[in-house]
Order: sequence, then structure tokens, then C-alpha cells
Amino acid sequence: MFQKAKNIDTAFKHIRNFTFVAVISSAIFCCFTVFKSLKSIETAQSRVYILESGKILEAYASERGENIEVEARDHIASFHRLFFTLDPDDKAIQSGVAKALYLADGSAKKQYDDLRESGYYTGIISGNISQQLQIDSIRVQTQSYPYSFHCSARQRIIRPTSIVTRRLITEGSLRTVSRSDNNPHGFLIEKWITVENKDIGVQSR
Repeated sequence: MFQKAKNIDTAFKHIRNFTFVAVISSAIFCCFTVFKSLKSIETAQSRVYILESGKILEAYASERGENIEVEARDHIASFHRLFFTLDPDDKAIQSGVAKALYLADGSAKKQYDDLRESGYYTGIISGNISQQLQIDSIRVQTQSYPYSFHCSARQRIIRPTSIVTRRLITEGSLRTVSRSDNNPHGFLIEKWITVENKDIGVQSR
């Protein structure tokens, strides 16, 4: 009688221990599953798919700090190309400059106004002149804020009888702002100045 009771008690202890281990194992497995699921969701959400020329390209989202210098250089390059790429068409000039002015503060607007008042754009149109810009280098200092930059480029001024090459050097600083359709990088060029803009070569056509 007592032996049976002892066996029952032992069996109950074994069952209780087995149940405890099973519950703890299940809890650990559930936590692991939830963790892996969250990581999978986070990885999936970090992927961005871009449709380009009928092809789907995959991109990955990342913290801004990881790519801040790359984004800053692209912002500066985009601004300079929009501001200095000109064709003898008033609407094309206004469209390009308008897009450029979204990327900079009043210092760029002042340079545009000075060029317009001096008749620069009128001369481009009346002389059938095109102007192209090639970026040579952009240096951005991201150790202190606002970020200062130095841009070196070459202008090709294509006239009916000649092609003039000019060296263009500008400097300024970058301030972070909200991203938008007009300013996808979320930077604003400030205190923008032209350090040098002089002829370095002339080619007859």
C-alpha cells in the first residue's frame, strides 16, 4: 500500500518536472520565434524596390549617418548641374534654376538675380549659347555642423563659333532640413559663393 503511494508520488514528481521543462522550453521557443519574426519584418521593411525603365531594382534603407557624405555630395552636384546647365530657351533656364533654388538659400537666389540683371541669361538666349557643367571634385567636411564644402567643376560654354572651357570653384555650407519632392536629400546650401570662374581654354568650331 505504502509502496504504491510512494510510486504514485514519484511518478507525480516526474510528471511535474517534465511539465515544467516542457513549459519553459515552449516559452523559450516562442520568444525565439517572435524575435526571429521581428528581425525578418525589420529586414523586409528596410528593402525598397525601385522601378527603373521597366526593371525592378532593390535598394536598402539605412541610417542617414551612414551615407551623409554621399548624400551631401550628390545634393551639391545636383544643385550645380541645375544652376549652371543652360540652353538658349527661357523656359528651360527658368525651370532648371527654379529646381536649383529649392536646394539652396538666398545666397543662390542673389547670384541668380545678379546674373539676370546683368543680362547674362538674355545673352545666352540671343546668342544661341549652351552651357554644360562637369563636376571634377566635391569635398564635404562632416566633422562639424553645419557641413562646409568645396566644389570644383568645369564649364563648357558652347557658342556658334567656339567652345570656351572655364574653371569653376565654389564654396558654402550645408544645413539639414526636411526631405521633400523638391529636396529629396534634405539639405540646404547656405552662404554659397563663387571663389573662381575663369577661362582655361578656347576651341574653335
